[in-house]
Amino acid sequence: MQMRELGNSGLVVSALGFGCMGLSFGYGPAVEHNDAVALIRKAHGLGVTFFDTAEAYGAENEELLGEAVAPFRDSVVIATKFGWKDGNARTGLLDSRPKRIRAVADQSLQRLRTDRIDLFYQHRVDPDVPIEEVAGAVRDLITEGKVKHFGLSEAGVQTIRRAHAVQPVAAIQSEYSMFTRDPEASILPVLEELGIGFVPFSPLGKGFLTGKIDTATKFAEGDIRNTLPRFQGEARAANQKLAEQVTAFAAYKGLTPAQVALAWLLAQKPWIVPIPGTTKLHRLEENMFAAGVSLADEDLRTLNGILSSTTVQGARYTEQAMSLIDR
Repeated sequence: MQMRELGNSGLVVSALGFGCMGLSFGYGPAVEHNDAVALIRKAHGLGVTFFDTAEAYGAENEELLGEAVAPFRDSVVIATKFGWKDGNARTGLLDSRPKRIRAVADQSLQRLRTDRIDLFYQHRVDPDVPIEEVAGAVRDLITEGKVKHFGLSEAGVQTIRRAHAVQPVAAIQSEYSMFTRDPEASILPVLEELGIGFVPFSPLGKGFLTGKIDTATKFAEGDIRNTLPRFQGEARAANQKLAEQVTAFAAYKGLTPAQVALAWLLAQKPWIVPIPGTTKLHRLEENMFAAGVSLADEDLRTLNGILSSTTVQGARYTEQAMSLIDR
């Protein structure tokens, strides 16, 4: 597994991380605890040193990650997040008051069985709390040794600049993939300017870029894709065109669509570190193989041609969830 530095932060991680959310939150029934622990340990065995969780994914998510990495804690980087009122993202209510940030940090340290959080993200920007206060609160936690690095999720350009002026931001985490290219216009340029790393979540388009989702696919009860506009009816049917073209290109290259999607992301910038998640061992192995895939300039031109000629239909979140994304 190749390693990458997140911007100029000094935080060095595996080129691909592992997103833990789906193990217990967002995609239907939770994975059995011991199986989830085994999957995380297998990811580490394949070279992953970067693991992502959050308070909002439930106590179980942080706890199983803490248990899984305990035998090799010092060789991995753990990222977790604060920012939802009472830790419940489903309410859509935010809370990034400094007092709450400190409480979440102490809670996460206990659940993760560790003495420091390597990367502590604000999960969503709270319009009721100035970002300078948020950055200051995390700066205090860094001074105390409880946190090593500060991050933001789904933050806009001005928020990033203001936060970075108070406490250097190591990484921005936002959705980015062939299926969601929003960060390219303004976020990636400012990250390059400021020396901040980028961590794309949902790098496989919430599964769409694997080529395994079609108009007949049924999602489990509790799966967030049941509510996402681009996975509904006519939008899903229209978006099949992109998935089919990526699948055809992957077949030509002797790769899987997921491997192409991840390799494409890795080729965009050397400071980009995607965090694909999965609940299946064979998908984990498939994804991690992508870290060693090098797409030639001609390949990238072909893929960019596919992307430029295809418009993804439907918003990536519900209207309420989109309203919480900083601009």
